[in-house]
Amino acid sequence: MRIPKGKLIAIGGAEDKGTDLEKGEFLRNNLNFFELGILRRIVEEIGGVHSRIEVVTTASTIPYEVGENYLNAFGKIGCTDIGLLHIRNREDAMRADYVERIRTCAGVMFSGGNQLRLSAIFGGTVFLKTIHERYQSESFVIAGTSAGAMAMSNTMIYEGNATRAHLKGEVKITTGLAFMDNVIFDSHFEKRGRFARLAQAVAANPSCIGIGLGEDTGMLITEGNRMEAIGSGPVIIVDGHDIRHSNMADIPEGNPITIENLKVHFCAKGNGYLVEERTFVEQMGTSTTPVMTDVY
Repeated sequence: MRIPKGKLIAIGGAEDKGTDLEKGEFLRNNLNFFELGILRRIVEEIGGVHSRIEVVTTASTIPYEVGENYLNAFGKIGCTDIGLLHIRNREDAMRADYVERIRTCAGVMFSGGNQLRLSAIFGGTVFLKTIHERYQSESFVIAGTSAGAMAMSNTMIYEGNATRAHLKGEVKITTGLAFMDNVIFDSHFEKRGRFARLAQAVAANPSCIGIGLGEDTGMLITEGNRMEAIGSGPVIIVDGHDIRHSNMADIPEGNPITIENLKVHFCAKGNGYLVEERTFVEQMGTSTTPVMTDVY
């Protein structure tokens, strides 16, 4: 399998920017994204404050407010070359000038909102193909928060009430933007109690590694395999490769699922994980959680 030269930065988000798919409501939410530490890491990975980053607000129902918030947030770090792509439909996604902007920027960031908008609007377009090609062949950075992170995988959760996620059929899955094909991302993970949601998705697709992203937390992914936890919260890895028993295929929808031997790893800042090897790495980054050495 071809190893991509680019990097992914999947972030758990802070607040949704559009549809709350669990409640079925359209909310005008707090527009605070996440701590500047993660933003700085994105800027560092794309080559510094003078490198061009394009922000795609397609997932959001309030794109102009979200875009302004990104301009302000990146501006605080010193970035001077930020573009906003308010792509609202497939016709917009096919515009030649938008494709050209993707061909010439150093990195792209997908905002939060509704991840199904991302897959439905960009699927099969030259815009998405161009991002894929640059990710595979160049040091191109793709970042996404909340819905923007969830859409990065080939297998994508697009709906699922956390309080009913232990019941078969309550977690809805479709095809995402497919920058990785062996993982499933979930966001706002610990705040919204989404463990059962990701567990059901993994039990139905045990070839995939589940990545539960906490708020103000992300995973920096290089070579399509090496993952480093960044930010202040937890990343929960859910590994279903060694599941022994699962009733997913045999029970009617609406019944409780059973899963045996599901493996779980908790990662904090600096910890890492190798997807292909299914291995936890204590220190993937330059620093990790301090170890107490002076306790008697």
